[in-house]
This record gives sequence, structure tokens and C-alpha cells, in this order.
Amino acid sequence: MMKIDVLSLFPEMFEGVLHSSIMKKAQEQQAASFTVTDFRDYSTNKHKKVDDYPYGGGAGMVLKPEPLFAAVEAVTKTSSSKPRVILMCPQGERFTQKKAEELAKEQHLVFICGHYEGYDERIREHLVTDEISLGDFVLTGGEVASMAIIDSVVRLLPDVLGNNQSAVHDSFSTGILEHPQYTRPATFNGLEVPPVLLSGNHAEIEKWREEQAFLRTAQRRPELLQEAPLTNHQKELYQQWIQKRD
Repeated sequence: MMKIDVLSLFPEMFEGVLHSSIMKKAQEQQAASFTVTDFRDYSTNKHKKVDDYPYGGGAGMVLKPEPLFAAVEAVTKTSSSKPRVILMCPQGERFTQKKAEELAKEQHLVFICGHYEGYDERIREHLVTDEISLGDFVLTGGEVASMAIIDSVVRLLPDVLGNNQSAVHDSFSTGILEHPQYTRPATFNGLEVPPVLLSGNHAEIEKWREEQAFLRTAQRRPELLQEAPLTNHQKELYQQWIQKRD
């Protein structure tokens, strides 16, 4: 079972997310367990303050080291393996599906959700193992970002999705976007499902899906093709697309 701890000043934000849908199923199947801790409880200040003014002056408040060091020590003291302590931060590594797959192999993840102007630098240097950002934008706090990352990691755990192939074929898991999907009815408002999908010819269907996945990626996210592990057929499509584009 993967153990996930979240350190947040607003633990109530996680109630709906961690007890619904796939996250609820993961707990029921004992694939993952979640604990959300208010790290204000670890403040040594009589007023339970967790932030202070930055040395040298400047705008905003900075999270103090003491509460977070104490909170991480408390949630990891019984861990059977070295936990990954993840700092949610816009300065961190941009999150990708590859990172999700890496984290899904761990036994214990700890997410630190910050607020205010930033963190005391000693937290970055001596407490965390990873700094992660969802992208080049700033959120009010780390809660929403950590929820997204937890969701993307937990759905990769064995049997959580029900069909283990679902995660394998997701967009980005193969390095390119997922192919188009269709379901019943075969005709809707005069709009037809591609005939190949109704043919029953599985080899042709796979070939069509491979081509469509490639074309969708070329049109929407061409930069992904520079690093994607393309098949020989996709490499041929890539050359044809380059010639057509130029």
C-alpha cells in the first residue's frame, strides 16, 4: 500500500477529492492511504504562527522551518522506506507523466503545501527531496497542485483503474497524445463513426489508432514528437508530415 501524507494549513480542502471517485476506490482496495495534517499543530508559537517576516525585509510572509521540520519528522518516523518529501512550489521541476510514473513506484509520499510569500530556504535545502510545479503560473497555495499530482500518481497503482491498460494508453504515457475515441450510436445527427472502427479488423483498427494518435500530436503538441519513442510507422508518418508542413 502506498502511504500519502499531506501537510497543509487547510486540510478541509482535501475532503471531497480524497474520498471520491478513483481516490476512494484506491483506499477501498488498500492500494493507497491518505492522511492530511495541519502543520500549524506543530508550531511552537503560543499563537500557532507558522510564518514570519523575511530577514532583510521585503513583501509578504515566509513559512518558518520549525513547524514543517517537526511535521515531516512526525509523519515519517514509522516509515519503512525513505519517503519522498515533495515541496509544492512554482520554482520546482515541471510536473510530467514521466514524473507521475516515477512517484508511483514509491511507498511513501509526503506533500508540503505552502502559502504566503514562500519558504524558509532551509526547508528546500535540508528537508525536501523534490520540488514540483504544475506549470509556469502561481496558485494561492500548494493544495490544488498536490491534489492534481496525487490523482495522477494514484491512478497508476495496480488495479486502481480496473483496467490496467487504461493508464498505459493515456495521453503522454506513450510520449504522444491519445487517439480519438467513439462510442454508440454509430450515427448521431448525421455524424458518422469512422468505418474502420466498425470493421472488426483489429489490425486495421490498431493501425488507424496509431496514425490518429500521431496526427493529433503533430497538430496539437508537435514538440512532443522530438522525444517520443516513435514506431517505424510513426517515423514514416513524421517524415510525411514534415514534408507536407514545409
